Amino acid sequence: MVNRAQLGLIEPVIIMGRKVMARIDTGAERSSIHDELAVELGIKLSGETQKIRSANGLTKRPLANVVIEMGNQVIKTQITVYDRSKMKYLLLIGHDVLKQGNFLIDPLK
Repeated sequence: MVNRAQLGLIEPVIIMGRKVMARIDTGAERSSIHDELAVELGIKLSGETQKIRSANGLTKRPLANVVIEMGNQVIKTQITVYDRSKMKYLLLIGHDVLKQGNFLIDPLK
């Protein structure tokens, strides 16, 4: 059996060299970062956009290339940049990142 990194619903993640608490969301297709946090971390937009369907309807969001470290794994990916100021966590990790890693999600962790 392959050892998988166990993640809870809230995890410390290193993004672009800085530790941030992230919400692990197995229902989200794409990861997302708060726009102001992206600026603070010096994250540059890629020039691409993606349509995202959420509880707020359909939005077109800019994408950014980032490096995320979690569960002792390093993942290079694109995430959406969006105003998450009303959310408790400024970083959301979705399927796009979870599928690239070898993770086991444990809601009780």
